[in-house]
Amino acid sequence: MKNNDNQLVQIGELAAMLGITTRTIRYYEEIGLMGPPERLVGGTRTYCREDVLRLKFILKLKELGITLKEMQQLAQNFDINQQDFHTITPKLLEILDTHISKVDKKIASLASLRTEVVAYRSRIFDILNERVPVVK
Repeated sequence: MKNNDNQLVQIGELAAMLGITTRTIRYYEEIGLMGPPERLVGGTRTYCREDVLRLKFILKLKELGITLKEMQQLAQNFDINQQDFHTITPKLLEILDTHISKVDKKIASLASLRTEVVAYRSRIFDILNERVPVVK
């Protein structure tokens, strides 16, 4: 986006800037994550600085593994409360805390799986090198 904060950016330029497709932006509008965009005379969607920041926020939440349903809850709360970020902060923290817990469980599960794979590999290696008998 240009240096001028009042500068509008068209959908194709915004998509390219963020490495997503125009269809993704339209989809986020359809499901209520983004508000309806301003349009040029020909109908081309345009976005202001606040729209770009909101889309970047959505993409960051997606990168963190937050579900679309959770994002929709945040967006609805945000819009109902005149787009005051402080109104969504408690819910966002709750969602992030739940997500951290899920990530911790996945990490523990993967660490356990890794231990099993290493032990199994070691056993196979020992069998191949005739250090232990093959169990029949």
